[in-house]
Amino acid sequence: MGTTQQADQHRSAHQRRRQLLEAADRVVLRDGPKASMNAIAAEAGITKPILYRHFGDKGGLYRALAKRHTDALLSALKAALDAPADRRARVEATLDTYLAAIEARPQVYRFLMHPEDGAASADAADTADTQLPEQGFDVGRHSAPLLRRLGEELATVIEERVDLGPDSAQLARVWGHGIVGMMHAAGDWWLGERPCSRAQLASSLADLLWGRLSLVDDRAGSPGL
Repeated sequence: MGTTQQADQHRSAHQRRRQLLEAADRVVLRDGPKASMNAIAAEAGITKPILYRHFGDKGGLYRALAKRHTDALLSALKAALDAPADRRARVEATLDTYLAAIEARPQVYRFLMHPEDGAASADAADTADTQLPEQGFDVGRHSAPLLRRLGEELATVIEERVDLGPDSAQLARVWGHGIVGMMHAAGDWWLGERPCSRAQLASSLADLLWGRLSLVDDRAGSPGL
């Protein structure tokens, strides 16, 4: 097989995978955690075995969707950090960017972070195909890596941009995972109860972080934090 033909096949497979993820996104936007492999296959106009061929199982599809949405979220967070404003305003804007993302697509957020909410009905739909039963979906096993990735990515940004002195790499990871944990827990609570406006929550969380952040210097030659 020639190199050109191999490249064409790779592009075709990549395009097909992207189309299937877009179909999955549409189902998740509609059904949230109740999204089933059967419904996603129907939306894509394919059979369930073909969907399994691309992703393996619901866990494989979940990981692909999580990467797709995490990549987009990280890009938005970095853009907020790079905005032309003082540090306090950028910290608040970055927190608000995360909250805006989960507010804009709450069904996607619930699918990624609370898939157990719809697991029973989704599994029942999937096991209707007795040849390809869907196994129970372990929320912790799948969502924890997503949060860890966000924490590590934020830690890298912090270490690159802020002078934390001795043990900066370790401290940056503490900060990165701590901030992500705070955003996740506070955002999850807020999305469910709406006890205040998004702006009020972002401002209050920024106040909580600001004490130590206000004291550290930007790393020389970096865009700063």
